[in-house]
Amino acid sequence: MSQALAWRVEQACLDAWPALRSAMHGDWLLRFGEGVSRRANSVNPLHDRVDTIADDLAYFARTFRAHGLPLIVRVPSLLAGAGRIDRELDDHGFGREGETCTLFRAFGDDRFAADPDVTIAAAADAGWLAAIARLQQQTPAHAAIYARVIDAIALPAGFMALRRDGVIVASAYGVLHDDLLVCESVVVDAALRGQGLARRMMMALFAWARDHGAKGVCLQVVADNVAGRALYASLGLETELYRYCYRRAAK
Repeated sequence: MSQALAWRVEQACLDAWPALRSAMHGDWLLRFGEGVSRRANSVNPLHDRVDTIADDLAYFARTFRAHGLPLIVRVPSLLAGAGRIDRELDDHGFGREGETCTLFRAFGDDRFAADPDVTIAAAADAGWLAAIARLQQQTPAHAAIYARVIDAIALPAGFMALRRDGVIVASAYGVLHDDLLVCESVVVDAALRGQGLARRMMMALFAWARDHGAKGVCLQVVADNVAGRALYASLGLETELYRYCYRRAAK
């Protein structure tokens, strides 16, 4: 897969999970999301020519401290200078956590069918937000910030709900970035896992995306999420474009 595709996917994934506030500094994008998720509360490279971070660390630390957040740097392997940046962060005592895989599949000539138990809405209403808060076991504070993040999505989106007896038991959402579908927040009721509900929901999401011009799908999954990676492999998401780790400043 080309570097150009990898960076398109990188941009699409950032847009699908937006920060509540952001700022650019040189070659880096600073994202602030009031502490909900490392992805929305981290320093991220803007392009593949980034090859050093050492001179900017003091500025980043001050800025994140002003937001009441720890300094976290997200280092994708697709950076030409990833090795040097990792060494610089090692020298400054940054820890390493949250290794994540970025997966992709092209749709090609495949066709996908809608599912009668799956609804797809263009906006996240109160019922969908309440359901995902329950399924993800969000605290009230987390749920309030999550709702603001969802409201900040600027691109076309589809919010999925799979119901049993009128109750949402699985949910996810997808965002369209040009002809790429980004899948986010895939979750199934813990008592019903292993019954193929996530697969049904994802297939319905693929059908929706194809109807809206998508030619491929991407997502990011924690590397040691065995069940999640098995699900996505069964859906054809077997091409790994790149990985990234979060580097957290020492306290």
